[in-house]
Amino acid sequence: MSINKPGIEALKKKTDSTYTLVVQASRRARQLMEGAQPLVDAEDKKPLDIAIEEINRGLITYHRNLEDEQ
Repeated sequence: MSINKPGIEALKKKTDSTYTLVVQASRRARQLMEGAQPLVDAEDKKPLDIAIEEINRGLITYHRNLEDEQ
């Protein structure tokens, strides 16, 4: 899977902003590199590709703490 499949527009629908998408994908990829178990078939895939697929399938969610933003 490349960053083009699914497209960025499809992935942006899974989050509230492009920034959130990038942060979510990078955090998950880092977790995978540190030994977290993938939630999808990870055979011959890079951590970022796995993270993107997990986000696209709705397996990874996020919670924004609105108190921190004020």
